[in-house]
Amino acid sequence: MCGIAGYYGYGEDESLLQQMNACMVHRGPDGEGIYTQGNVGLAHRRLSIIDVAHGQEPMFSADGETVLVYNGEVYNYLALRAELEALGRSFTTNSDTEVVLQAYEQWGDDAFDKFNGMFGFAIHDRRNNRLVLARDHFGIKPLYFATAGTPQAPTLLFGSEIKPLLATGKIAAEVDERILFRYLQFRIHDDESSTFFAGVQKLMPGEKLVLNTVDSEAGPAGTATISKYTRFQEELAELAKIETPYSQAVIDEYKERFTEGVRLRLQSEVPVGTALSGGLDSSAVVVTINKLMAENAAATDSLGAKQQTFSAIFPNSINDEEKYADAVLARCEGNVISHKILPKPGEFVDDLEDFVRTMEEPIISSGPYAQYQVMREASKHVTVLLDGQGADEMMAGYIPYYFAYLRQLKSKGQNAKLAKELVSSSDILFRLARFRIQGMLSFKKEVGVSALLNKKFTAKYKAEKFSNIPDNLKLRLIDDLFHKSLPAVLRYEDKNTMRFSLEGRVPFLDKEVVKFLFSLDDESIIKGGWNKRILRDATRELLPEMISNRRNKIGFTTPEAEWFGHMKEKIYEIFLSTSFGNRPYWNQDAVIYAFEELLSGKSGGSTMVFWRLINTELWLREFFDEPEIKAGIEGKSDYIPNADKQLEITVPNGAGTFRRYPLRTEVFYKETDFDPAVMKYVKRYFDGLPTAGGDHGEATADTPWYLFVSEKIVAMTQGRSIPVWDIKVSNAARIFSKFVTRNPGGIGLASPWSMQLAIDEVGLPKIMYASARSVIGKLQGKSGVFYEVVGNNINAIDGAAGYQVGTSTHSVKYAPIDPDGVAARLSALVRASVPAEFAATFAGTAIMDANDLGVVALGHDTQLTKAVLEDIFRDNPQGQTTETTPMSLVFTQK
Repeated sequence: MCGIAGYYGYGEDESLLQQMNACMVHRGPDGEGIYTQGNVGLAHRRLSIIDVAHGQEPMFSADGETVLVYNGEVYNYLALRAELEALGRSFTTNSDTEVVLQAYEQWGDDAFDKFNGMFGFAIHDRRNNRLVLARDHFGIKPLYFATAGTPQAPTLLFGSEIKPLLATGKIAAEVDERILFRYLQFRIHDDESSTFFAGVQKLMPGEKLVLNTVDSEAGPAGTATISKYTRFQEELAELAKIETPYSQAVIDEYKERFTEGVRLRLQSEVPVGTALSGGLDSSAVVVTINKLMAENAAATDSLGAKQQTFSAIFPNSINDEEKYADAVLARCEGNVISHKILPKPGEFVDDLEDFVRTMEEPIISSGPYAQYQVMREASKHVTVLLDGQGADEMMAGYIPYYFAYLRQLKSKGQNAKLAKELVSSSDILFRLARFRIQGMLSFKKEVGVSALLNKKFTAKYKAEKFSNIPDNLKLRLIDDLFHKSLPAVLRYEDKNTMRFSLEGRVPFLDKEVVKFLFSLDDESIIKGGWNKRILRDATRELLPEMISNRRNKIGFTTPEAEWFGHMKEKIYEIFLSTSFGNRPYWNQDAVIYAFEELLSGKSGGSTMVFWRLINTELWLREFFDEPEIKAGIEGKSDYIPNADKQLEITVPNGAGTFRRYPLRTEVFYKETDFDPAVMKYVKRYFDGLPTAGGDHGEATADTPWYLFVSEKIVAMTQGRSIPVWDIKVSNAARIFSKFVTRNPGGIGLASPWSMQLAIDEVGLPKIMYASARSVIGKLQGKSGVFYEVVGNNINAIDGAAGYQVGTSTHSVKYAPIDPDGVAARLSALVRASVPAEFAATFAGTAIMDANDLGVVALGHDTQLTKAVLEDIFRDNPQGQTTETTPMSLVFTQK
């Protein structure tokens, strides 16, 4: 298992290959190699699994004319090697890589269809002047590519991930908005060759890309063609018509084939383990391995003395499957070591950015994070992990498949069988009906994504459609195997395993086992209301009855609905952010209101709607936005202004000139010990004066000076900052907030939350009266009448501001309590803390409500008038975004 990358059309550029390789260290920490010749470049990262001592890549043929970089495992390589040796070929390594290379030399592109495994590789065939890329039959291993250049000088970039392509700087990172729309609207992705990145495509399962490296009859140099190298999908559709009757002999043959498929995937020179969710599929793999170990079967030495299993558990959650996993472990008692991982919502918040980066493209739910956690832990113990992916799509593991089968019986006129199936599956159908009836009786409005999306965006792609094959079970399964369902699951598998340098193997996706399954009667898949019938029967003697007869499916997923309540602070931070509000894909206000309704229980629906929005926003930040300037004390001296601000200001009416030094601080929270925190930064300023240089201190020792403090940090530490989810917004607040002019980041009463606080503070009648007076005032040409009526305490209420930092992003703040008293208290502390010569000239503290729209001095103990204090800060020198400079020292100039 490895990572590959490469190019055509950029000459012999080793630095470009090294740049691509550097993005994939996690895919292959055991080695790397690069190759250039003419216009072709290949790069490889190695995770050593088979023939650890050899098999380095790029690998060259004996004559040096064929060069291979390869990601994956071909499990039937020993049989192919024997076949090639019988044809007179000899081998210098024991690796499957050399088998792939020599198979291509022997059979050309026809070799690819002989491989049973997972692969994405590139071959530079110098003899025939071609570059060949190929992806395995199921698309277990990814292979992305992008064409660029000009018709006269075409180029190609390719890789196991998208990041190496972007890292070259040869293609622009742009959103494929059509794919994004399909994801947001229909909850689908990975169903076609296009990715979420405009211009970046992927080979689909069973496809190859052939590029001419010189002018030839096939076309000019750089001409690339994509085609299938296999009829595998067509073969499955043809086999589906055979419908071999179900029998014990069929069950026995399936068991034998599946067991051999599992055994082949134990071939390794490094430790192998197993993922165990507690569902039928992963449990079947675990008990089959346990049986092979008991029989001392070939290849089981890779497991060590005991099989190691890895399970995600969620105690007391509806998603928890621990009791099922424990039942399987009990069956394997004495031969198994169990590792249980307990993912938590707080960990998810911490890992969120890395998780999004790992996936590279948006995903439909947070469920794969459970797998991410499992893979992280598994990588500490093993290098290869078997998983149960693929069984659902080939054996109707999801409930919608029941309906496809029932419709199929109806369309074929098999009414007697249809009636029997309806009766046999009545418990499933009843459960679904009960959930729907409960939803209707609750009178909760379902949260649909359409109402949350930007109308211009949706109008642009209104022609996009999505549908499933409705009434043919096996054709539906084939469609889902190669387009609608499994490709996304395999992406999660590849990204999560390789993020932690782990090889994931999926024994259900054995080409020959799947062919056999599709040649059987439909009743091998669904019968009597039971799906996965043949798997249940083939493993019944190995599995606990509670697994064999289990109806409900969960799998490796997170309790997303429960987690979202715990994660609301992070989610609001995302939804309230300036970047989220500026996206052209959704309506920010509608999203926030819908999320409020969901959390409060006033509406129903799936959290996956909101996850898609969260995922998209974080994905856009990760791959497209410029990096944000991180808040903190680093990066700005106490003696320089904030960006685009000035130190000095001259106040009109002869009040003088003042120099303002904004002090960068850590973020203040409710728990911050306010007085010592303020003094810490005041003291830091004076401690730094001797080394400040220039005139930073010359005019300050014998002139009056002041401390200006933002009302935000005062209110915050007084507990006057209220998280938006704790504010019960009334209809009146929603209505009145709509009449307030929108302004940057929710300053003032333009949000329902801040308006609600204003109503709570002075009462609805006064708000109504002030609004009426304001309307009359505007007709008379007056401004500010509303706040004259309600008072400066209401003027000082700040809404949740997405561009700010800390809890300010998702909290609404009242005016601070007793700002005059706070000013006097701080002044006494300043005089006791600063050098004596500065204590003598200290002239007091002001508590300021300043933003880019206006300034109000809420309280002070200085000899200056409020008008002068407000003039000193009229240009808001402390900034209003992530500067984290909530206080300033202000010196009168001579």
